Amino acid sequence: MIVISDTSAITNLAAIDQLRLLPLLYKQIIIPEAVYRELVDIDPPVPGTVEVQTATWLEVKLIANREIVERLQSEVRLDPGESEAIALALELKADLLLIDERRGRAEADRLGIKITGLLGILVEAKRKNLILAVKPLMDALIATSEFGVSSALYNQILIIVNKTYPSFVTTGRV
Repeated sequence: MIVISDTSAITNLAAIDQLRLLPLLYKQIIIPEAVYRELVDIDPPVPGTVEVQTATWLEVKLIANREIVERLQSEVRLDPGESEAIALALELKADLLLIDERRGRAEADRLGIKITGLLGILVEAKRKNLILAVKPLMDALIATSEFGVSSALYNQILIIVNKTYPSFVTTGRV
């Protein structure tokens, strides 16, 4: 399975001490050079800065077609990491792109790339019994990472998890 990641999944999972989920779920993650730079060439360091420099499950790849990247940056107004992640997903015919930003997700979807975001990763981790509950991790993301989640989406995720895992629900909360 070829999985490409943008910066947000890595930094947000690292911020809540759950970066281990990526290799457990997907074995190997590929990131473009721009994402790597966004993670390591920043001061002060962001969550995940140290981990990505030593992670054996993470591979950095260069983009072959810079035209796609330039179009995504100029026409769609995506940042370099998002643009390169989408371009790399197209080049490698990736099975999945991990991306959270709204414009990036919309463009990836328009281009026919299968996507999931941070909340989808948490739901999948719960489905595979890699985490006990999704709610405390969503709460931690909101509190520590300034991760924006509408109350409608927050509740929708809880409903999905509760329907899938009713035996874990004792108080209507996961």
